[in-house]
Amino acid sequence: MIRILALPAFDDNYLWLVHDHAGNAVAVDPGDAAPVLAALQAHGLALRAILLTHHHPDHIGGVAALCERYAVDVYAPDDERIPHATRRVAGGDHIDLATPSLRLQVLALPGHTRTHVGYHGGGLVFCGDTLFSVGCGRLFEGTPAQMLASLDTLAALPPETAVYCAHEYTWSNCAYAATVEPANPALQERIRQVRALRASGQPSLPTSIGLERATNPFLRVDMPEVIDWGLHSHGIAPGARVERFAALRRGKDQFRLPALW
Repeated sequence: MIRILALPAFDDNYLWLVHDHAGNAVAVDPGDAAPVLAALQAHGLALRAILLTHHHPDHIGGVAALCERYAVDVYAPDDERIPHATRRVAGGDHIDLATPSLRLQVLALPGHTRTHVGYHGGGLVFCGDTLFSVGCGRLFEGTPAQMLASLDTLAALPPETAVYCAHEYTWSNCAYAATVEPANPALQERIRQVRALRASGQPSLPTSIGLERATNPFLRVDMPEVIDWGLHSHGIAPGARVERFAALRRGKDQFRLPALW
């Protein structure tokens, strides 16, 4: 049986630690070694592998220190900006881990960065900075078409798939989504849930693919309400889905959380 610990780091990151009942653990995007080492010690776990989704420092910064303590395989995209990798992976590859027992498919998810990947299997997906709850990552290196295709890949996963994003952005994402679909009842319920979770100091994650399909405007570019938003707010033709996505992302880039939120 697999359990997953959310390890807060920096201002709003989550480092994910997957472990089994026998004490075997896998770290996902360990941008800082300290919280990972503390959790391993507190829970009596031994690190067996590291999974990396992309090259940004807040996702790989702790790898060197962890590898000094544990001789483990480091799975990472084929990107020269990621040192310490022992296994380079690409979309379509499979990873079979014995301890903990995990079989994961590598998903190519370019957009946030050009070599971004995700890891899907066992009813969950680690998607790094591609998909956030009620949002998506910024386009630092990729194009809107690439990012939309990556989000389409994630949206096609089974609705019950648990989504482990790398940042706690849900509250501000909800505020922006409400400007796009103010009458979306699922979004209004999500806002209530997130308010309660954050008020009690709990993460808003994991989310699920089904919940994101119902609330996340970046996965809803083909829904009538979002098509109307694009048409009336930006003059985007109903069939121009990439342009509509690009307008959504530009809007989020410029969005500032209202004071009353």
